[in-house]
Amino acid sequence: MIRIERMTEAAAAAAAELEKENFTEPWSAQAFREELRNGNAVYLTAHEEDLLVGVCGMIISYDEADVMNVSVRNTHRRQGIAEQMLKELLVIGRERGVKNFTLEVRSGNGAAIHLYEKLGFVFEGIRPRFYRNPTEDAAIYWLRE
Repeated sequence: MIRIERMTEAAAAAAAELEKENFTEPWSAQAFREELRNGNAVYLTAHEEDLLVGVCGMIISYDEADVMNVSVRNTHRRQGIAEQMLKELLVIGRERGVKNFTLEVRSGNGAAIHLYEKLGFVFEGIRPRFYRNPTEDAAIYWLRE
């Protein structure tokens, strides 16, 4: 059974390891710890027993939030974990007054794009060559009230 909870400092190292598994420019444990001290940041983790299997977060600025670091362990993909985390993140954001959510995703990441569109996010633009290793455009999505 998957358990979704607020990220703790103790989970920062495991979150950084998950980032290494999924991203070419992963965040460090220190970067996650710094965000946990940011009152405008909310990060969630997904656990199967004691194993961290997912992470996602957002930075809130007034009534908008930037969704970041959506990541699920390769062995646990296609089980709805990212969707569970994102739905919880949206609830928390709305409780904190967020009306509009944005995110960036590699334009070639069809699985993530499908999930974001399923949750109501709408494509609104491209950031050319935003990602490196490999170079790829970022597709910009918004979920507006």
